[in-house]
Amino acid sequence: MIRRSRVLAAALLAAAMAVSSGCSGDSAGDGKESKEVDKVTYVTAFGAVGRDAFAWVAKEKGYFAEVGIEVDVKEGAGNVPNLTALKSNQAQFASLDFTGAVIQAGKGEFTEWRAVAAVHQQTLVAVMTTKDTNISTPKGLEGKTMATAAGSVTELLFPAYAQLAGFDAKKVKIQGAQTTALNGLMAARKVDALGTFLLSQTALATASKKEVVVLPYSDFLRDLFGNAIIATPAMIEKDPDLVRRFTGALLKGLQYTIDHPDEAAAILNKVKPTYALASGVGEIKAMTPYVPPAGGAPIGFMDSERVARTIELMQTSGLIPSGLAPDKVADFSFVPKS
Repeated sequence: MIRRSRVLAAALLAAAMAVSSGCSGDSAGDGKESKEVDKVTYVTAFGAVGRDAFAWVAKEKGYFAEVGIEVDVKEGAGNVPNLTALKSNQAQFASLDFTGAVIQAGKGEFTEWRAVAAVHQQTLVAVMTTKDTNISTPKGLEGKTMATAAGSVTELLFPAYAQLAGFDAKKVKIQGAQTTALNGLMAARKVDALGTFLLSQTALATASKKEVVVLPYSDFLRDLFGNAIIATPAMIEKDPDLVRRFTGALLKGLQYTIDHPDEAAAILNKVKPTYALASGVGEIKAMTPYVPPAGGAPIGFMDSERVARTIELMQTSGLIPSGLAPDKVADFSFVPKS
């Protein structure tokens, strides 16, 4: 009986080793070992909201796993915290407002990042108000109070927006506020308008129970991208294949999100149950027209000419000094035009 048990144990051990060998090697017999999974951290642009749902969608649908990447998706908190996370190597990839990051790079505050893909082909910053204020055009902001996050890209770009839209920015009182407090201020009519993201339209309508009027900056600032996916130059140089695989999988998630807003919002709701499904669907549908590039270019495409014009606008507006080149804020090799 003992001899028989030993023989059985030996057979089981041999079988286990054979299975282990088959898993670690290549079953087709080409002698190649399977590649280890790359583990990275990605930071969303801001929290867990509809505009950032595509990261969780890419993870849920298995797009990262398909290319050998395991991704820890963390909630971001805006440009400065996200850039700080990359700088300190707490994250390898992040999303943020591209124009705001260009301003920070031009000032020399954060320079060790590069955009590798665009999430939105135009800026999503906007002036938002409710219909009862009778503000229906940019000119109507004169003599009124607008609340916006202090130091935000919305505030920084406001003078350039005003100049192109044909009104006097100095005749508008800017009131600094926390981003999370903006809709409440407008709902209580403590201010006349908000400088915010146009994707917040559904949330403002819900909070105010009024019809919302949106005045997009992109009506006049047409060359500015919205959010972009970024990585560090060191990461791009060290492992461009990882950057390419990650970017491709994330953009696949972005495409699926705008094609299936209800499902994408449901995936987000599993991650963030306190975030309403309706808000997620509303944000995704609101951002969808801003995602596909013009001229049949692939999703995520950025062109150096537009980035150059963005930099020129920031310089002529006095937001940054001259000298910043497009290749210092973007790497155009990961999403070619064709």
